[in-house]
Amino acid sequence: MLNHPRQLRNALWLILIVAGGLLSAWVAGRVAYSQALLRQAGEARALLGQRAQVIEQHIDRYRIMPAVLSLDPQLRATLANPNDRTQRQRANERLVQLNFANRTSTLTLIDAAGIGIAASNWNLANSNVGHSYAFRPYFQRAMAQGAGEFYAIGVTTHVPGHFIARAVHDERGGAVGAVAVKVELEDIRSDWSERGDLVLLSDANGVVFLSAHPQWRYRVLAPQTPAQQRELRLTRQYQGQRLQAAAFRVQREVGEGARVVRLRDPAMREPMLWQSLHLPRENWTLHLLRDTTPSLRTAWIARLVAAGAWLLMVSVVLLILQRNRIAALRLRSRQELEKMVELHAEALRNAGDGVVQAAQASLGESQSLEHLPQGISVVDAQLRLVAWNRRYAELFRYPPELLQVGRPIEDLIRYNARRGLLGNEPEEAIRRRLEHLQRGQPYLHERERPDGTVIEIRGNPMPDGGFVTSYADITAYKQAARDLRSLADSLERGIEQRTRDLQAAKGEAERANRYKTRFVAAAVHDLLQPLNAARMYLSSLRRRVDPDSRELADRIEAALTAQDDILSSLLDISRLESGALEVRRGALPLARVFDAIEGQFRILAESHGLRLHCIASSAIVDSDEVLLRRIVQNFLSNALQFTPRAGRIVLGARRLRDGVRIEIWDTGPGIPEAKRELIFEEFQRLDVGVEAPARGAGLGLAIVRRVAQLLDHRIAVRSWPGRGSVFSVEVPYARQAPAEAAAMPASAAAPEPNSALHGRRVWVVDDDPHSRQAAQGLLADWGCAVEAAGSAAEARARAVGAPMPEVLLLDYRLGESTGFELAAQLEALWQRLPPVVLMSADADPGLRPRASERGWHFLPKPLKPAALRALAMRLLARGE
Repeated sequence: MLNHPRQLRNALWLILIVAGGLLSAWVAGRVAYSQALLRQAGEARALLGQRAQVIEQHIDRYRIMPAVLSLDPQLRATLANPNDRTQRQRANERLVQLNFANRTSTLTLIDAAGIGIAASNWNLANSNVGHSYAFRPYFQRAMAQGAGEFYAIGVTTHVPGHFIARAVHDERGGAVGAVAVKVELEDIRSDWSERGDLVLLSDANGVVFLSAHPQWRYRVLAPQTPAQQRELRLTRQYQGQRLQAAAFRVQREVGEGARVVRLRDPAMREPMLWQSLHLPRENWTLHLLRDTTPSLRTAWIARLVAAGAWLLMVSVVLLILQRNRIAALRLRSRQELEKMVELHAEALRNAGDGVVQAAQASLGESQSLEHLPQGISVVDAQLRLVAWNRRYAELFRYPPELLQVGRPIEDLIRYNARRGLLGNEPEEAIRRRLEHLQRGQPYLHERERPDGTVIEIRGNPMPDGGFVTSYADITAYKQAARDLRSLADSLERGIEQRTRDLQAAKGEAERANRYKTRFVAAAVHDLLQPLNAARMYLSSLRRRVDPDSRELADRIEAALTAQDDILSSLLDISRLESGALEVRRGALPLARVFDAIEGQFRILAESHGLRLHCIASSAIVDSDEVLLRRIVQNFLSNALQFTPRAGRIVLGARRLRDGVRIEIWDTGPGIPEAKRELIFEEFQRLDVGVEAPARGAGLGLAIVRRVAQLLDHRIAVRSWPGRGSVFSVEVPYARQAPAEAAAMPASAAAPEPNSALHGRRVWVVDDDPHSRQAAQGLLADWGCAVEAAGSAAEARARAVGAPMPEVLLLDYRLGESTGFELAAQLEALWQRLPPVVLMSADADPGLRPRASERGWHFLPKPLKPAALRALAMRLLARGE
């Protein structure tokens, strides 16, 4: 019964602590959830701004076209004479030509009555010609206001799109018709499903007409008025489509146009943050729905942190209270102890005088010290022996008659001195020991006997005089310490020897790696020589074979190209391992990289039956242009290999906080999760998505990973089996603007049919007979007068008294000499040099800069006949 109030008080305190923790967690969670939702809303607004900019830019590309077409003389003449079939046919052909050049969906010429009289699809089954568009708002606004726009499903094609129309006026300024262009918006939603976001685009009536999720298309976001329903029926904006109300429930308003909703969709059970952005120009609204799980997670973390902070604060308060309580108890105990000490101090002082006598009477005869492992001796204030144990006698081997109560301790010390236990100066040692005992100060020292035994001696004074000394045999401990030191020394010597062995092995491995790298580079160089000759022989062969044999030549060229790619990849691997690949980082406009890659891969993608879409970027990044382009090229080559025909590839850049992430999306078969790391290893290939003859050696992605590590760029891959993959590389922003780029050489144009190379003098100096003969035959087929030399000596001999050629093709390696050395010798003979093209299959990255310093041109082996011909035509045409 006495503890009942205390238990009740403890229970009340526990309830208050738990209630405070729950309250703090609830408040912190609510505040953190609101702040996290506001941050998510801000991110959603920024992302919607980017999406809106993409939509505006996409439509702006086509807004100028109707205005230009409204001034076209052919179209105006057709509207002036709509019944003239010749004029209408010319208008059809004109619209087909313009539609092909601008890549729009359809172009339609509409007369004043709203009837389509010419169209870019006039020859198709679903032609726009002959149909009435008078009911469409874009035509009505164009005739009334000069311009009109409207999104709807096509009357004849049944394909949705955004229609942009401009009125065509006659000489008096009256509207006699309109020109309409249809813009499809499907391409702009390619990345709308990123991160699981739901992006919707709705019109002025709240009807969703564009979304990456098909189930959301043609959903109505708000109840429609009768006027809106009547307008939809009259304009037939979504003819053939059933408009359904979107099922969702608003949970809370976040602010700044954002709200939290819960969708009635089994696939999306979590609450979603709904952010909207109005597009005033088109009167559309762009919506973004994002999962609020991160905000909920932040709220739970805040709750846990708040609860933990509350418990920590309560613990600190309880600790302080407990410490104060303990301090009070200690103070009270100390005061009580001081009183007890004062009471017993006098009794202790009175009894102190009889301690030695009591010890003499009891210890000298009792066995109370016999259980101790050390030897013990006790002397009184007059330095007389009063007590000892058997271990003391055994350690010093005293005779029994020497150990007597009351015997001066000096007798025992002198007995030890006579036996030689005190060193070479026994009298000095006796004096020091007696002074220690007389001063009554504690001491500790070790003594090693002549037989190797080590004794540890500890001395402590007794109250009111006297001294207690203990003697311990620590010989075993000393020996163990010496053994441990010896073992440590031995281990240290072993570690030093093992370290020297490891360093020697490391040096041997590095030498072996350098030898392997040089061997690979030399082997690739030797393999590229016959490959170079084979490609030039094949180019000459193409001019001689009949059309039926060209398919075989194409297959041979494809095989040579694949071999060239494998050798180039091996060469890149060798250069990366040897550290010979030079990195030149600097401010780099990403648009320059994308333009070069798009021009190279667009035609290649079309030949594979694929669509390549490159999204422009204005970012300035910090990277090496050549190496970054190699990463993106290898990613694109991989996508081309594994994407089936009629597929799609998208290249673009997504802005991050500190840089951009370049992404390559494809619609290939995807990559299983277990193989997403394996594909970046050498000689690893997937067995799906492409026929075996088209696959590479499995080195492209291995090179990508090594180059990315060299540039400190992060690469990643995401994939969805059966749907496609996305490869990405993250590149940091540049800290300063790029320097003015040097003027790039114009791309070599294809030779005009009448600009022949006939009769132009060209020299070929190459020590590889196959490459030399192939180049000689190829140039001869083009009509050149070719002189060939197989060594530097032969070239010097031919140059004596011979006229200087118009172009000099010079191999870098010429036996014991080099092309640079031969060029200096030829320049001394001719007084100057003709245009020089340096050729080499070497992996040395410094060859091209060295050639550029001399004003030469550089072509890597194996030579591409088209590149050689274009360069020769350009050099001879400019008269370099």
